[in-house]
Amino acid sequence: MDYIPHTVEEINRMLQVIGVKSLEDLFVDIPPHLRLSRRLDLPGSLSEQELAQEIKVLSGKNRIPSLCLMGAGAYNHYIPAVVRHVISRSEFYTAYTPYQPEISQGILQAIYEYQTMILELTGMEVTNASMYDGATAMAEACLMALKARGTSRVVVSRAVHPEYRSVLKTYVGTNNYDVQEVPFDKEGRTDLRVLTNVLDHEVAVVVIQSPNFFGVIEDMAAIAHLTRERKISLCYTFTEALSLAFLKPPGDWGVDFVAGEGQSFGIPMNYGGPSLGILATTREFLRRIPGRIVGATKDREGNRGFVLTLQTREQHIRREKATSNICSNEALCALAACVYLSLMGKNIMKLARLNFEKAHYLADQLSKLKGWKLSFPTPFFNEFTLQVPDMPSVVEALSQEGILPGYVLNRDYPELASDLVFCVTEVVTREDMDKVVSILRRV
Repeated sequence: MDYIPHTVEEINRMLQVIGVKSLEDLFVDIPPHLRLSRRLDLPGSLSEQELAQEIKVLSGKNRIPSLCLMGAGAYNHYIPAVVRHVISRSEFYTAYTPYQPEISQGILQAIYEYQTMILELTGMEVTNASMYDGATAMAEACLMALKARGTSRVVVSRAVHPEYRSVLKTYVGTNNYDVQEVPFDKEGRTDLRVLTNVLDHEVAVVVIQSPNFFGVIEDMAAIAHLTRERKISLCYTFTEALSLAFLKPPGDWGVDFVAGEGQSFGIPMNYGGPSLGILATTREFLRRIPGRIVGATKDREGNRGFVLTLQTREQHIRREKATSNICSNEALCALAACVYLSLMGKNIMKLARLNFEKAHYLADQLSKLKGWKLSFPTPFFNEFTLQVPDMPSVVEALSQEGILPGYVLNRDYPELASDLVFCVTEVVTREDMDKVVSILRRV
């Protein structure tokens, strides 16, 4: 039986109630030249069995690499089975926004624990109940700073993920703010001399990614000093959340915002999504933070309970009072991160060190190949950039072996046309790395 949500009789009754003669009358505001005047050119319908076979054939065209050496914003970490088991429970998996939140104590407690762990990792004072992804979290942080400071410009390092910068320009551009980019220096870090010169009274916030898009760890002490001296907000962004367990917490540098991607915490890459936006800040910006904050309290009988302490999204309050147009969050992904971090506990630091050591092993081995060398002589975490003597041959050789090579930088940085960004996580074994070196040695 075809799936028909409403019968013809039901549709006619609804049209009669609202005072129109046909469904076409509902689209009169759309100019005729913008409307399609013919039927869609679609293939004929298939039975369920035929459709399943067709999808199977299409899926067979996917080339799934046996080894992934690419990061660039999405990271191939091992996800324990318990994560999927917990988030697949029906009470979590099917839940949307709890509009009578205090009834949903289970999901509120999970979000509360998620917030607690994010604050421990970032060293900040306040975090919300998650965002869409790292890029939008970063853009929302910048909007918070712009509105609070009353100035008009964001300064962002060119070493920040190119797609994050693109999202930032879309966000602030539609609000009539300006974005100014600062170049990186020969060490792959934000050029401090240029940054110093552009920090005038119109700048509301500076955005720095660390580790940055090249894998390089930024000089946060110097940057934080610059922004504090000029009373300008500082936004620390990241794409590899695991680095938070290895590097000094950004809150210790005195930053105003920490915004980035939490996909590394128990969320599969899955062809580009879903993602988990992490946004943390200081108490100064508490009432400006988008989304929701879950808090703990006690009921009349003294029992511990959980409540939505802050609800600034437009579905909860009047639109003109909302701090952001964001209409949803990533509660299921935040739950996955909560389960993952709870399971890992303090072992998360050991995992981060393992990533660090494996990445440095491969970087050292590849740097010994003829014509290969690190692009930047600067500390890195689990991503690093290498100058490659014959880019097409390298990419082809690894691809032919079922290995996804590093990220090719020339599409975003023409001046780095011969450079690749490699990533190594805990799922890459020493045997895998030795195999890669052997393949590239032949090339």
